[in-house]
Formats: sequence, C-alpha cells, structure tokens
Amino acid sequence: MSRLIVVSNRTPGKTVAAGGLAVALRKALSRQEGFWFGWSGKLTENPNAEARFEDIDGLSLATIDLTRDDHHAYYAGFSNSILWPSFHLRLDLATIDSTWYEGYRRVNQQFARALLPLLEPDDVIWVHDYHLIPLASELRLMGARNRIGFYLHIPFPTADALYAIPHHLDLMRDLSRYDLVGMQAKRDVAAFTEFAEHQSPSSLSGDPLRSVDFSRTEVAAFPIGSDPDAFARMAVSSAANKMIKRMERVLNGQKLILGVDRLDYSKGLPQRVEAYEKLLANDARFRRQVHMLQVAPPSRDTIKEYQETSDTLDAMCGRVMGRFAEPDWSPLTYVKRAYGQPSLAGLYRLGRVGLVTPLRDGMNLVAHEYVGSQDPNDPGVLVLSRFAGAAEIFEDAILVNPFDTDETAEALRMALDMPLDERKHRWQTLMASAQKHNVDDWSRSFLERLSPAEQQRTSTRDILYLASVA
Repeated sequence: MSRLIVVSNRTPGKTVAAGGLAVALRKALSRQEGFWFGWSGKLTENPNAEARFEDIDGLSLATIDLTRDDHHAYYAGFSNSILWPSFHLRLDLATIDSTWYEGYRRVNQQFARALLPLLEPDDVIWVHDYHLIPLASELRLMGARNRIGFYLHIPFPTADALYAIPHHLDLMRDLSRYDLVGMQAKRDVAAFTEFAEHQSPSSLSGDPLRSVDFSRTEVAAFPIGSDPDAFARMAVSSAANKMIKRMERVLNGQKLILGVDRLDYSKGLPQRVEAYEKLLANDARFRRQVHMLQVAPPSRDTIKEYQETSDTLDAMCGRVMGRFAEPDWSPLTYVKRAYGQPSLAGLYRLGRVGLVTPLRDGMNLVAHEYVGSQDPNDPGVLVLSRFAGAAEIFEDAILVNPFDTDETAEALRMALDMPLDERKHRWQTLMASAQKHNVDDWSRSFLERLSPAEQQRTSTRDILYLASVA
C-alpha cells in the first residue's frame, strides 16, 4: 500500500484540537503510514538541506528550518500580504513587493529539495494551502512522478482578482502540475473553471502566448467539516459545564449572542458589532435582555492591516458600550485571547445565537462547531454569512449579507425571537449536514480520488470511451 505524505506550512504540535484537521490527517496517516512534512517553526542563518525527523505521539514529522529573510518574504510577504487579501477579494489591502515572490518561490524550492530524497515512487503527496502552490511544479522539475494533490483552505478568487496578483499565470501553471486540486465550495470551482476556460493573455507575468493546460488536472469541491459528534460530547463535558456555569452567573437570564473568530479583516468583525448596535438601537426591548460575547484572539498582529482591524474593533466596542451600557448592565464583552475547545464548546452550547458573518471565507469551521455543540432540546440559531463556504451546506441557517448591517440586525432579531419548534427543526437539518460533511469523510473522499487506484480506473474509463467512439 502506498504511503501518504502530508505537506503544509507548519506541522502539528503536541496539542491537537479535537475534531480538527490535524486529527483527520493523523487518522489518514495511521491508515496508510507515511509522514507529515513542513517548516519547523525555527529561523536560522544557515538551515540544513536535509529534513529532521521526530515522533510526536506516534505521528512521524519531517521538518526544515528557514532563514528569517526567506520566511518573511514567503509567509508575511507574498502569502499573507498578497495572496491572502487577493483570494479574499480585498485587493485594496494587498501590498506588492517584487522581492516577495522570489522568496516565496525559493522556500517552495527548499521544501521540494528536502522532500524529494524522502519519497518512494508510489508515495501519494497531499499539499495544503496557498503557501505551497508551486510545490508540485518544483517537485516535477526535480523528477518526481508521484500522485500529488493540493487542497486550498481559503476561497479561490474571481478572475479579475486573480489577474491582479503578480505572477498569477505562473501560479495557475503551478496548480496545473497537480493531479487533483480540491476547493472548499462549488463557487470556488466555478471561479477556477472561469479562469481555465477564458484565460486572457498575460502582460508582464509569464509567457503572453501560452495558455495554461489543465487537461491533466482534476478540480473538485471537497467541503471540509469538523467532528460534530466530538463537539456534542465536549459540550457536556466537565470543562464545558464549568464555562457554562460561569457564564450563566454573569448573564443572569440574558440571551447570549456569540462570535468566535481569529482577529482578521476577512471576518467582518466591525460590521458584526455595528449590526448588534443597530439591534439595540432599533428594538429597546433587547436591552438588558441580551449580551454579545466576541472572542477574537490576535492573528498575524505584526501585519499593519491586522493592527488596523484591531484598532477599529476596539473603537466600535467602546462606542457600543458608551451608548448603551448602564451601571448594572453591559451590552457586550470583547475577549482577545483563545480558549480551549472544551470551553468553547460550552460557550457554543450556551449561545442562543451563533453569529458567523465573515466577509469572505473558505468554509468557516466555527459554524460547524457551533451546530455540533447545541442542546437538541433547546438549540440556538446559526446566523451565517452568505459568503462563507459553509453557506452552501447550511441552508437552514439564517443567511445574511454581512456588508448590510441592517439585514444582519434583522437576522439577530429573528433568531432571538424564533420559537422553539422552528429552532429544533433548523438545528436538526444543520446537524445532519454537519455529520454528512465531517472532517473524516472529507479526508477520505479526497484521498480516494487522489489514490493511484483511482488513476488506474480513470485511465481505463478513458481507454474504453475512446474505443467506443473510434
């Protein structure tokens, strides 16, 4: 049986989140053997050319170090100051620096050089996320003929946004060197297909006379999920109950509106607070009856745009407090630190409203975790952005346009006033969808499609088809 080689920017640490991506990939590696390859997290002036192996709780990890300059250009630079905002359709926040692409490419070459000697001919390689788009190209140039799959965990950009990215044609050609490219949602496959079918000539990036050949690359949607049953168990654990009791003492009968996000400009946090402010302004009966809790641990806080988002959110929360707070009532709590998953499961279970309103998101697993944590006898209501990948599978959430804060405010009112029977019906449908699209089935379906056996079946079908039409 072929080995599985998982490749990502960072390898998992010793503490693994229940129901997370690392858990699913650990299971896949245990079924197939293999190892997980990535950056060690260490910066050094003279990184070794060879990967170092270590074992963490039975998981084999192979890691390399990077130089500080290369890591900055590759990670903070091209990956997170160009690709991340562009893929999230925030071209106004993209910063263009020509030296970053060189560092991005150099790190992908370093990954390939260190990985290649570790490969066996029948290994299956699964590459994760936008940091490593060129990896298949680099491996192919060095002679690798393995089956290589790529999974994009963030949205794929529209054609116009893609054209704005420096070296976009090179990046698309890199994607064409994978055997299978997985996306979060059907809308991402559609955007990819639009580019593939209607490529326009490049100006300065790449060869203007050559189009990208995607004929050997399969592109499909594989919606990622969590483990809803694991969150259901965690939500009634002692750690979750401890958090619930703490919050119930503070809430004193108020209904909780809950947001849990990384502090990122793609999450729509200022718009979310503005919508809550409008709810309180439009309907005075909710004052003293509801409380909003926003958990938002810092993310990439060395990047200017993230600092600006943090400052804006601070100011908006202060405005809502100043406008509505009373000596004996606070309308919201804003927490800038992370909590363990059992504690989060307790918060999810207590939340009458799960407010998940990113401006654009690949999937958004908070929506999955919130659904999995609910009390079947008294479930909360998921208010979900139409621009999250999760909206394609969670049709019974209240779907909103997060840019329209009046619409989101009205959705909050609907959720808070929703009768129990309707809440139960919506939750049952959402839970069924979360169970159908769980993270284990996601990894299994991708790897089955990527496997050499699938390649053989596809080749046989092609031969039979050609024979039939000959």
